[in-house]
Amino acid sequence: MRAAVMVTGLTLGFGAPASAQESSLSLNLGYFAVRGEATRTADDVLVENLGLFAFNLDQFNNASVGAEWLVGFADYLEAGVGVGFYQQTVLSVYDDFIDFDGTEIEQDFKLRVTPVTATARFFPFGMQNTIQPYAGVGVGLFNWRYSEVGEFVDFDTFDVFRDRFVADGNDVGGVYLGGVRVLAGSSFAVGVEVRYQDVQGVVGIDQGFLNERIDLGGLTTSFTFNVRF
Repeated sequence: MRAAVMVTGLTLGFGAPASAQESSLSLNLGYFAVRGEATRTADDVLVENLGLFAFNLDQFNNASVGAEWLVGFADYLEAGVGVGFYQQTVLSVYDDFIDFDGTEIEQDFKLRVTPVTATARFFPFGMQNTIQPYAGVGVGLFNWRYSEVGEFVDFDTFDVFRDRFVADGNDVGGVYLGGVRVLAGSSFAVGVEVRYQDVQGVVGIDQGFLNERIDLGGLTTSFTFNVRF
């Protein structure tokens, strides 16, 4: 009898923390908006390009998708590991130059970012209420690729030539987020989340770009769908 009581007690003792942990899969569909000109890093290649090419920074804004595995602790805290994807191509021409035949000198600017993030969220009113506001922070490893492909002007001879300039990297940056979830039954929740990322990468003037770095920071606004397990 004593052994049975001890086994039962150990089972309950070890079972309580496990039951307090609640796992879920979060899928999100959002819209990523790059930083504006006034808030971008000082040696940003896109800001430098604005002085020569005809395009707008907000043309880089585009849809994003992602998924995150979440684990709750003690009803007020949640840890997550996730991955996302964003890509956009912007068509451009030279502002003040045309080709000798009178046609535009065209090029494409393409940016792709795939972040892998680790986040922590705090729920001030707990995760059992129907409406669950939260705030959080995290860190991300941002895999990115930026390219400029098309026609360019050699300003020594003013000849027009075709070329491609490509840079890529993996850079670490901060993640800051906030949002709200609404329970839709015992296993599902929907919500809205705003997430800001702060990260820069190096493209390199020595690689043919007009400035040294690219600012990958911006704001993602997403609709989220959670499935609890």
